[in-house]
Amino acid sequence: MTSAPLPVLAADLAACCSPLTGAALDEQAAERLARVFHALGDRHRVRLLSLIAATEGGEACICDLTAPVGLAQPTVSHHMKLLVEAGLVTREQRGKWAYYRLAPESAAPIGDMLRILLAAPAPAPAAAPAPAAGAGA
Repeated sequence: MTSAPLPVLAADLAACCSPLTGAALDEQAAERLARVFHALGDRHRVRLLSLIAATEGGEACICDLTAPVGLAQPTVSHHMKLLVEAGLVTREQRGKWAYYRLAPESAAPIGDMLRILLAAPAPAPAAAPAPAAGAGA
């Protein structure tokens, strides 16, 4: 039986040679990811992303996002601004209302980074110090 080598696909090359898996992040990539993780570091913003993702059509008006999170409209607008700046959502102005959609291209790099970070071997727990001689009873 003969075997033929498997073809290397462009996606395979991107995965094996990406900065996330092939080497340490450069300063710009680290800054972009830090902005994303900062945006995801607030429970209200995570909830807002969830609400948008759960809407029919994958789009939500700012007017529909305030009541579910129990925050005032200016506060929700501030959170949404941070999510837009992080590249997690897109914003479209229609009249006086802003409509938001998840930015699909943002999910893959975040997922990749989390998989890499979570797959990294955990550091060995520090050994407990031995009790001093004569200590205790």
